Amino acid sequence: MNKKLLISLSLASGLLLAALGCDSNRGSAAAATNDAAGRRGDSAGGRGGRQAPTITLAPGDVALVTRETIEEGTPITGDLKPIETVDVRARLEGDLKGVYVREGQHVNEGQLLAEFDAGEQQSAQESALADRASARTDLATAQWNLDQSAELFKAGAIAERDYKVAQQTVESARARLAATEAKLRTTSIASRDTRVVAPTSGTIGTRGVESGERVARGTSMFTIVRNQVLELAAAVPARQANAVRVGQTVHFVADARNFEGRVARVSPTIDPTSRSITVYVDVPNENGVLKGGTFASGRVVSRTLSEVLTVPAAAIRQSQEGGHPFAYRLDSRTVNIAPLEVGVVDERLGKAEVVSGLSLGDRVIVGNVGTLGRGMQAVIIGEERPRAGQAGAPQDPSQRPRRGTTR
Repeated sequence: MNKKLLISLSLASGLLLAALGCDSNRGSAAAATNDAAGRRGDSAGGRGGRQAPTITLAPGDVALVTRETIEEGTPITGDLKPIETVDVRARLEGDLKGVYVREGQHVNEGQLLAEFDAGEQQSAQESALADRASARTDLATAQWNLDQSAELFKAGAIAERDYKVAQQTVESARARLAATEAKLRTTSIASRDTRVVAPTSGTIGTRGVESGERVARGTSMFTIVRNQVLELAAAVPARQANAVRVGQTVHFVADARNFEGRVARVSPTIDPTSRSITVYVDVPNENGVLKGGTFASGRVVSRTLSEVLTVPAAAIRQSQEGGHPFAYRLDSRTVNIAPLEVGVVDERLGKAEVVSGLSLGDRVIVGNVGTLGRGMQAVIIGEERPRAGQAGAPQDPSQRPRRGTTR
């Protein structure tokens, strides 16, 4: 009886242990299944949440859309030349008594530049004066004889032939007086030409003679440059000729400084070789800052646009499909493409008018900063990154949910 009871208890204990083992195996299998599913979910989440490429920009690589006043114009380039260069030449042959100016010296109209030895000219002038005095005396005598002969002829005291002779003597005396006066004028001019004076105000450009030198007639002695006004002669393409008119303002740069001039003349014909017209610009230069021969570049202003939306010209790009203009706009930190309609481009300021496509205050990327694309994230050096908890901020790894767990 006792043996049967012990056997029954042993069988019951074995069955109980077997049942507990099966439950434990089923729990372990379920946990393993849940763990594998968690790993697959994490892997899928990693592939779906991949971050967009990021580009780092300097503050100078970003510009704002602003309102500015810009100018539309026709570009021109050329050399600035004095409005007039006068060549002073010797009007007679002789020895120079003195030369009184040097290169670079400013002279006024009528100022003495040089002087010839005038001994010969003075002697010739004195001789001409004496000849004129003698001719005047001869004329007076001939006129008195004619008056006397006229009275005698009326009284019948002399023949008509004698009266005619008296008339001819007067005419001859008048002719001699006229000749001596012409000779006197010639010698006076020669005497005056011994003094070389400035025909206009300006600056001595060159001096080709020295004191004591014998100079032939026609020798170039000085050049006087009138640089109070300079002239810029520039070629403008024929297709832009109608936009250039007399009186328009010209802004240009010479010697790294800004200057202003006016269109003085426009050539009426087109050069058949270059297909361009010549535009002449007068540039005031009262203080002599600009020098003749200086290279200048600028533009003839055809119109001025006030308070229009502008972006730096370097921010405008051309699409590969059709060459349409666009700009890379920053929306917060995301790079987007903004198609543009561009108006006037002011090359002097480096600005372009935005007709449509951008708004006041938009930020655009300027210049060549590398490969850009829609959706990229931009980080600007010096700007504060988003703090944890804000949109776009990286999450603290310690607070991420662990695999296979539920938060």
